[in-house]
Amino acid sequence: MNILLVGSGGREHALAWKIAQSPLVRRLVIAPGNPGMDKLGERVDLKVTDTEALTILAREMRADLVVVGPETALEAGLADKLTAAGIPCFGASAKAARLETSKAFSKAFMERHEIPTAGYGVYERLHEARQALSVFKPPYVIKADGLAAGKGVAISPDKRDAEAEIERMLGGRFGTAGARVVIEEFMDGEEGSLFAVCDGHSALLLGGAQDHKRAFDGDLGPNTGGMGSYSPAPVFTPELVEAAERLIVQPVVAAMAAEGAPYSGVLYAGLMATSEGPKVVEFNARFGDPECQVLMMRMDGDIVPLLLACAKGDLTQARLPTFSTDTVICVVLAAKGYPDSPLEGSIIRGAEQDFGPHVQVFHAGTRRRDDGQLAAAGGRVLNVCARGHDIVEARERAYAAVRQIDWPGGFHRTDIGWRAVERDQA
Repeated sequence: MNILLVGSGGREHALAWKIAQSPLVRRLVIAPGNPGMDKLGERVDLKVTDTEALTILAREMRADLVVVGPETALEAGLADKLTAAGIPCFGASAKAARLETSKAFSKAFMERHEIPTAGYGVYERLHEARQALSVFKPPYVIKADGLAAGKGVAISPDKRDAEAEIERMLGGRFGTAGARVVIEEFMDGEEGSLFAVCDGHSALLLGGAQDHKRAFDGDLGPNTGGMGSYSPAPVFTPELVEAAERLIVQPVVAAMAAEGAPYSGVLYAGLMATSEGPKVVEFNARFGDPECQVLMMRMDGDIVPLLLACAKGDLTQARLPTFSTDTVICVVLAAKGYPDSPLEGSIIRGAEQDFGPHVQVFHAGTRRRDDGQLAAAGGRVLNVCARGHDIVEARERAYAAVRQIDWPGGFHRTDIGWRAVERDQA
């Protein structure tokens, strides 16, 4: 098979790493990719939102499958364009991807179909949003309606802070993504990420992971796109997974089809394990980042037949790859100043060495300088992933690798996986 993978981050590096292992792959092209993917396939410098150029590339290379990584490409309608051209695509249509690209749409959809989630309100005007705070209780959950690279969520401890966050969002902090804000009830519980692959009318669960959204140790600081993750996550008990599939995943797929927007690709359900059962925090229309990295490392077997089955709209004959019982952990190395003003261009040494069979370093935001040195080119820059028999061993291996990377321009959390470690030691 000839496969085109669209994207350039850590999620796409992990997907490229897994896809390249398939005996079915004859040619893997990555657009635009990053330096970490150079040995996995051919890189073509195209923007992920350039749907016309990407469709032309897919035709020219006679792609048997296109795998779309980032949500911005889905929002731009890449899957629609490829499908119209008769090219199998693993990725949601722009209409289906609204489950992620518009939080207002997603909340209204869940309300219509009685999918368990937090109460909410949607506001476009500052005074209306301020007045609405009296309806909710602190802490206040405030979200930009559109895509904000995982940074469009604020949890405010009091009304004064909430008013300031609303003013920043509606005032243009996230551009058009913040033209509307969603205010939600705060949900008590532990959060996790559950993944399912879908063919438009059915879904198969892939498994779960847990990530760390806050920038600093102790779950402090601003929300980010994710500073680390691990899988399996103890929060996903068999009972919780069964309830989530029955009450959330399968009803969502059925309801999207009924509304004329069949959901195909991967469905990420960010769930809160509450005293009343699982409730939806948010949906993503693509693999999470950095959750994808740990899932790919735990997955045994070939992922390509599964992706192709979804793209062709028929999961009936598909078999889910098995997953190792090992634990995999991912530590994100981010540029200083992330998430607000990451410092770009600093030199990274030691990231491309051989760390042994249990460690993989996925590039998320890097570039190759003219002198051949690796440099930071984004907010989240490297994903150091390691596997072990349990969370303690995986964590030790990951942080041992982190210590071998010489990058004064970066920072990382030192407590990734702390919930699982506490459970393990209890």
